[in-house]
Amino acid sequence: MSRKPAISLAAMAGRRQATLDAAQEIERQGFSGIYCPSFGDGVGLCEALALVTKEIAFGTAIANIYMRHPSDYAQTVTLIHELSRGRFRFGIGVSHVVMNARLGLKTGKPTEDMRGFVDELRKGAQRWGDLPPIVLATLRKKMVRLAAEIADGAVWANAARSHMQTSISLLGDAARRTVANMIPTCISDDRAAAAAVNRKTLTMYVMLPHYQKYWIEAGYADEMHAIQRAVAAKEYDKVPSLMSDKWLADCTLFGSVAEVREGVEAWYAAGVSAPILVPSSTSGGQMQALQELMAAFT
Repeated sequence: MSRKPAISLAAMAGRRQATLDAAQEIERQGFSGIYCPSFGDGVGLCEALALVTKEIAFGTAIANIYMRHPSDYAQTVTLIHELSRGRFRFGIGVSHVVMNARLGLKTGKPTEDMRGFVDELRKGAQRWGDLPPIVLATLRKKMVRLAAEIADGAVWANAARSHMQTSISLLGDAARRTVANMIPTCISDDRAAAAAVNRKTLTMYVMLPHYQKYWIEAGYADEMHAIQRAVAAKEYDKVPSLMSDKWLADCTLFGSVAEVREGVEAWYAAGVSAPILVPSSTSGGQMQALQELMAAFT
């Protein structure tokens, strides 16, 4: 393999220094990037990455625009951009209504709110310095088109590979500088066990209406309608069994080292310039999964 994918990395309590050590090892091994989710303070982790790494690209995937005022974000991201000498990508998104409500946050109209946020972010940065490239978290057509209009790239999460070229066709040239997707990944010779891990990872997502609509558009109406019926009946234990093998293989990576490596190449071929592998393991937590992932691409 001539190019290695990016890796999703979160800093969890009690192992934050170990996370930075892992980031340095990811860089030493030549992976193409490190992207930090919102949990574990992804923005804060990116500040640390600016100082402890030297060459690797990194970014947020994603930071929730409702969590902080855009002027406040502007101060932080211009700082990271300057300290990293241009290696930082500011990935931003609107999260989901249900998740925002749990935090006491009100979700407005996603595309309007995103447009307003980016405008205020740019105004706020005028005093503090250059902004990093802005990458919008996208899923369905409206946000993809907005990314083409106002951003430097787009990042999906749990996208269907078979549907990516349709989505990418909506992006303009500027937004195609970064075309990323976060891909749940579990490496194991026990393919069924790895698939079960990915099904568990995606159980929450398949119950979110916005994701259901996306996967219906991507050609998985039967699966999503069955899941909708199960959720309506509060038969939540049935949900994993309703995720078909075809759907799972289209949205995640699992199985042997060879299968996962072949899957990464397929994502590149689909037009994704930055596949971001989100590691899980059949035998341990994040650090175990990271070790398995790095070993697979050594």
